[in-house]
Amino acid sequence: MKTIGLLGGMSWQSTAQYYSYINTLVEERLGGLHSAEIVLVSIDFAPLEAMQAAGEWEAAGRLLAQKAARAEAAGADLLLIATNTMHKVAPAVEAAVRIPLLHIADATAARILTEHSQPCVGLLGTRFTMEQDFYAGRLREMHGIEVLTPPAADREIVHRIIYEELVLGEIRESSRAEYIRIAGDLAARGALGVILGCTEIGMLLSAADAAVLLYDTTRIHAEAAVTEALT
Repeated sequence: MKTIGLLGGMSWQSTAQYYSYINTLVEERLGGLHSAEIVLVSIDFAPLEAMQAAGEWEAAGRLLAQKAARAEAAGADLLLIATNTMHKVAPAVEAAVRIPLLHIADATAARILTEHSQPCVGLLGTRFTMEQDFYAGRLREMHGIEVLTPPAADREIVHRIIYEELVLGEIRESSRAEYIRIAGDLAARGALGVILGCTEIGMLLSAADAAVLLYDTTRIHAEAAVTEALT
């Protein structure tokens, strides 16, 4: 079994989900008392969130690169950034290590392409993920996936709920209703499914909540990591 390196803490709420999903999958696939071999480097999210808000992405990239090198030095054989937004600095992280980085957008694209040959999907996430091109552009240019995002007012709602509620572990029915509405609007515009492109959104929405297919990136990323670790 390969050791999974996990850059977490962004937020710790979703990192806990990663840890649970990864170990559950290993137990299911190997049986008995098996669990995953994981090196977890957990980052204090408050300074990093301040960097995001200030647009200090180079500094954020240097921070994650340092943490990635620490995970590699601790014995990780592969690496996950346990957040969608911070894949904006994935190139800096990849440059800092010799082990492979399993990119969350690539894992998500692989899942989508098993179900649709020329897909159009909606994307929910932080404002950075929805409005900048590091995520949707990768899906489009590397995987041929068309991406729709909500209008500006709804993007602000999605972003606010993530940072003011979900990263704090707060689950509100009113926020679930808003996300269901926004996902439904994306489907009405032609999305065949909606990417939950923030690792906390799966805490709020499940497949049973929406009429449209949901792609939970936390679960998808964890599954890709386990498959690689057991190969």
